[in-house]
Amino acid sequence: MDQSGSDADRNIELWKLKKSIKELEAAKGNGTSMISLIIPPNNQISQVTKMLGEEYGTASNIKSRVNRQSVLSAIKSAQHRLKLYKKVPPNGLIIYTGMILTEDGKERKFTLDLEPFKPINKSLYVCDKRFHTEPLSELLECDEKFAFIIMDGKGTLFGKLSGNTRTVLHKYSVSLPNKHGRGGQSAQRFGRLRQEACHNYLKKTAEKATELFIDPATHLPNVLKLVDISYGGESGFLQAIELSADVISNVKFLQEKGLIEKFFKEISHDTGKYVFGAEDTISLLETGAIKTLIVWENLGINRYLLRNNITGKIIIKHLNEEQESDKTNFHDLATSSDLEILEKISLLEWFSEQYKKFGCSLEIVSESSQEGSQFCRGFGGIGGILHYQVDLSLLQESSDDVEAE
Repeated sequence: MDQSGSDADRNIELWKLKKSIKELEAAKGNGTSMISLIIPPNNQISQVTKMLGEEYGTASNIKSRVNRQSVLSAIKSAQHRLKLYKKVPPNGLIIYTGMILTEDGKERKFTLDLEPFKPINKSLYVCDKRFHTEPLSELLECDEKFAFIIMDGKGTLFGKLSGNTRTVLHKYSVSLPNKHGRGGQSAQRFGRLRQEACHNYLKKTAEKATELFIDPATHLPNVLKLVDISYGGESGFLQAIELSADVISNVKFLQEKGLIEKFFKEISHDTGKYVFGAEDTISLLETGAIKTLIVWENLGINRYLLRNNITGKIIIKHLNEEQESDKTNFHDLATSSDLEILEKISLLEWFSEQYKKFGCSLEIVSESSQEGSQFCRGFGGIGGILHYQVDLSLLQESSDDVEAE
């Protein structure tokens, strides 16, 4: 995905924002004590501070003591977080704070502040039983959006491509009369019936296209390309994207597709300049052999920093959800002791913080394309293209020798 450093950094910021949105949407609280505060660029910190002060005074009159204390505590947290900023950052400021419920039903204080990677132009203050993330989701929208109308004799699909996100907006089926009549119908009468049905189908499609895609200010479409496709429906949607590559070549969907195709090419030609799987990829990353690190945006692996308190030995493990439920992964048989968890972090988050130290680029991919789906499901969602050829069997032997010692 030969991208500039700024594009790659932007994609990492997009992934971090997606991760934050998921965390915020999953958070639940008791009562209305979860604050969502969004401050657009060029606003004054003093104005927001004044507003929070007024909200604090209003909240002091809440009758329920428990709810009143929770709301006041959340407002105080927002006020304290705001004091860290002398002025609103160039792209605005987003603060989420309040008491949320943990998995065991207990409450804990939660605070998250974000400086968006592009300007956020909405102002928001809500104290509710959930965090409001709708304005953040809008930041994920790519500046470039492409509309697709996939039409054949069986139905029409209306789709949108934005970044690496492919969305089906609407679809419907149609049953048109066959080209040849049946029974006693005259050819002329049957032809008129078919022509009328086709006309109504085209009219319905045009009306829906106008509703979904036409700018009401100009009433004009902006048609970039017409392509002939072999399929209808979602298969046709994918094919139309591929056939339109020349006019939408900067869209992340196609960049991802090209990158993963390059990865698969290294494998099919058996060049030795590829790696996949968590442990092998991490081992080669640490040697500096990886040129491009490719990771699925929903990679379900966490990095654990563990300590054996008897020997003092520090152990690093990379575990998926199934491995995390196996207690033996947190126990040392030799000393019959449990391992203390010093740190737990998403492996992808660790990559996003550390990849530059290993002299590689980091590409976070989705499973939107067929190639992306194959990479995520067939190769574990983690791999890399190497600077030079590496014999992985020698790497494994070296690893076994270290374990034997």
